[in-house]
Amino acid sequence: MNVAVLLLLGLGLLEAEGRCVFNRTQEHCVCYNLSQESLSSIIQCLSASVLEFRGGELERYIAFPISDLNPSAIETLGSLVIRKIIFGDLLVPEILLARVLRFFSYTQVQELVFESCVFEGRGNWADMAGQHLPILSLRFHNVTSAPLTGREQDFSSVSSWLETLQELAVTGSHVTSLPCAIGRVFRALRSLDVAHNSLGDERLTPAFCEGAFPELQVLSLQHNNLTSYHGVCQSVQVLPELQHLDLSQNKLVADLSSSCQWPAALRIFNLSDTGLDEVLTPLPPSLEVLDMSCNHLHAIDVSLSSLKKLFLSHNMLQAAPPVRNYPVLDTLHLDNNLITELPWDEVKLLGSLLDVAAPGNPYNCSCSGARGLQALAGMGHLGQGWPQDYTCHSPPRYRGRMVKDVLVSALQCNSAAVIAPVCVALALLGVVGA
Repeated sequence: MNVAVLLLLGLGLLEAEGRCVFNRTQEHCVCYNLSQESLSSIIQCLSASVLEFRGGELERYIAFPISDLNPSAIETLGSLVIRKIIFGDLLVPEILLARVLRFFSYTQVQELVFESCVFEGRGNWADMAGQHLPILSLRFHNVTSAPLTGREQDFSSVSSWLETLQELAVTGSHVTSLPCAIGRVFRALRSLDVAHNSLGDERLTPAFCEGAFPELQVLSLQHNNLTSYHGVCQSVQVLPELQHLDLSQNKLVADLSSSCQWPAALRIFNLSDTGLDEVLTPLPPSLEVLDMSCNHLHAIDVSLSSLKKLFLSHNMLQAAPPVRNYPVLDTLHLDNNLITELPWDEVKLLGSLLDVAAPGNPYNCSCSGARGLQALAGMGHLGQGWPQDYTCHSPPRYRGRMVKDVLVSALQCNSAAVIAPVCVALALLGVVGA
């Protein structure tokens, strides 16, 4: 039996009649409900870097005898160029998964993905004890399984592998808790994505207990049930390497008095779409990227000396933030607010600011309002949306006109600079005449 058949039998993918489709440009091969009759179509997939299996129920293969591979099969597996395997729309008995996962130690697969799968029962993971796998990235999306609580022993059995895992994502899977002991297994994890789950404030602190995820740099808690800004801060304090935190699409509220200090390494902070009507404090002091778009902010006046990128789109700001508070800022997005004029005098003094996006605001196009925008555009600082999405809201004679089409004359906008010399000249003529 060749290695392809062996793998498919082991993974239970010889199911209803199907076939494989290979996209040579993307080196991506997708197999739909393979049967023994259509198995030959998988041969074309052996030169793919991404192999995807879709559809099937694996229960019928629970009792299938799976023996150790012979040297020839091991050599063949090691020669495959497949780096990523995706399993989708499958019913997966966990006991079968536990029995065949160890075969991946002979491959060069680095990323394993499960999408829209149902994991059934409990597996015996003892055979994985001490087993090292080349898989560095493990992703689950829209999966159903037994709760993680009480499964510490299972994770302990695969700790030799999980201790080297670098990326883990469990998204859209109704996760309500992450037991502390499980977090301590992931010694080398750099990125953890638990977006679109049901994590609440009371379950967050136990998840990030002392010793859990010691090397974590990127954490996404997007779209969970978090409300306490202070509580999140306290929970992630124990992550010394944390650089990127995403709290977007939670409904955060300010605590009356919060002295919590965020991890010193935190550089990227996403607070977009969190229902904010004021800037929550304290903010991480060394931030370089701050996203507070899609909120209800009326004003922002905080100083962040290291900030390089500030995103404030889709708020209720009536004025741009004082850019002098961000001396190294290079990107400022202010689109779809209530801003009538950009502070051109401040912006032109900030040499680092290269990307300003502010379409969709009700601009006042009399004098400085139009002139400032035109000057920014002339310097190439206004990005996408210029000129078609920059229109005048006032004065009435300019309403609906594009800002770029407003003629701004010196006499109209700086009459004092013109009238004063004229008055002086008339006065001098009067003196001479006298």
